[in-house]
Amino acid sequence: MTVYDEQAAHPEATGEFLHDLLLDPRRHTSHDPAVVEPTGSGAVTVTTYAELRDTVDAYARRLMSLALEPGARVLLEAEAGAQSVAVLLACSRAGLTFVPVSPETPQERLRGLIDAARPALHLQAGAGTRTELPAGLGTARFDNGTLTVEQAPHPARPRRHTPSVTDPAYIVFTSGTTGRPKGVVMSHRSVTAFYRGMLAHRIAAPGDRVASTSPLHFDFSLLNIGLALASGAAVVPVPQRLVRWPRHFLRALADTAATHVNGVPSIWRQVLRHEPARLAALDTLRSVLFCGEEFPLPELRRLRELRPGLRIVNCYGATESMACSFEDVPDPIPADLERLSIGRAHAGAELLLVDEEGHVVDGPGIPGEMYLRSPALFTGYWDDPEATRAALVPDPLCPESGQTVLRTGDLAVRGARGEYYFLGRSDSQVQINGNRVELGEVERRLLQYPGATAATAVPLPLPGGGSRLAAFVVLSPDATPVRDAGGAARQPDDISGALREFCARALPAYMVPVEIRLLDALPTTPNGKVDRAALTAAH
Repeated sequence: MTVYDEQAAHPEATGEFLHDLLLDPRRHTSHDPAVVEPTGSGAVTVTTYAELRDTVDAYARRLMSLALEPGARVLLEAEAGAQSVAVLLACSRAGLTFVPVSPETPQERLRGLIDAARPALHLQAGAGTRTELPAGLGTARFDNGTLTVEQAPHPARPRRHTPSVTDPAYIVFTSGTTGRPKGVVMSHRSVTAFYRGMLAHRIAAPGDRVASTSPLHFDFSLLNIGLALASGAAVVPVPQRLVRWPRHFLRALADTAATHVNGVPSIWRQVLRHEPARLAALDTLRSVLFCGEEFPLPELRRLRELRPGLRIVNCYGATESMACSFEDVPDPIPADLERLSIGRAHAGAELLLVDEEGHVVDGPGIPGEMYLRSPALFTGYWDDPEATRAALVPDPLCPESGQTVLRTGDLAVRGARGEYYFLGRSDSQVQINGNRVELGEVERRLLQYPGATAATAVPLPLPGGGSRLAAFVVLSPDATPVRDAGGAARQPDDISGALREFCARALPAYMVPVEIRLLDALPTTPNGKVDRAALTAAH
């Protein structure tokens, strides 16, 4: 096979690009597994590093033949797998920016993404069914190392010729407050800086198999790919059709001999509830990393009980920096622990707290908004300078320098040892009868109720204006209600009342939910977070 000659294509390109780090031959041997894919039928498909590199070479050559200028966008519509991983690395090698989207994206939303990103090429897996794409948009399919162009991109004279590590490596579109998707632009330099900061925590090593439970179009999936390949380990992309069913999910982990599982906390909820014995039998599993939301302490304790000695890593951060901290959950979890630490920023980055007046908070126990100084910050929001200016703000410690830091919108407090504790989003602070209520504080109290495994608090509008506080709680099947003041046990149909009384013991009256509903499970968004909008709409 003829190997793609990167230096011949870009003779002046220097620096570390995404593909440089993830395909660095010093981190693995050629026959090591790079991608291990479960089939759902007990078999697995293994792609070695040598095979992955050959596939990247083949895709990169074909992309280079299209004569697209550096930085041109390629819409990558695919599920996570060896071939799609090869495509995104080939985009990096060819100097192109990949924009991952889900094959399940509604047509109208996809059209909006195309209008916003203005890609030169739409790429989908060979079995993809997407049609009705805009005229003039280049289209192609990829499969088994072959990239077939169906409609060539619109020819244009390149204005640039040499890729730079400051170019966008990818753009991830998330939901935006304005009603249109918000594109987070991450450069090669930022992504590789983040990966190197993450590697300092030694989460994975050669020979490990890192199960990724997030769809490709979420940045958490890119974190998992980077963690695995940059560590010389194998990434195990678990299809969403398997993640959604506890028994299928656990079988995929067993079939692939996964040593690590990375995902949002909610992927474990039904597993812990319905398949504890199968989880306990996963003897290859050594580590769990979670991100995206708080892991309820009752569920964490149950996970520890089923898998003694399991390393559990609390990963905190935003899409705008991929993540920024990694903190091991204590083992054992102290009985009086109320809130997990998110630790400190990864190597090369720094967190600081700023109060409502814009002053830097110095000292433990004082809440503030987290600002992040990091070489891994995003470049900006695609075609949205106003939102970019609101997020990337002058360094409050030295505005004269021109340096910007990320205003995260997350509230936190510093502990006595300099560690940070996440308090919630600044925009999750709501007004109830003129009183400010932080929903996270209400949820933490609800989770302290015996048998509570998940809880979400939401403000619900009142017909005449204003809001009332409601909560939705999931209880374990063997939950035992607390006793009332007279010592009598509450009846099962009065658990909601017991929960309100329990909250009233620790919270001011205006923070006690006036209505509490018990659910079998909390609804989740496609990326596994609690769907607050669905709870509000269905109420």
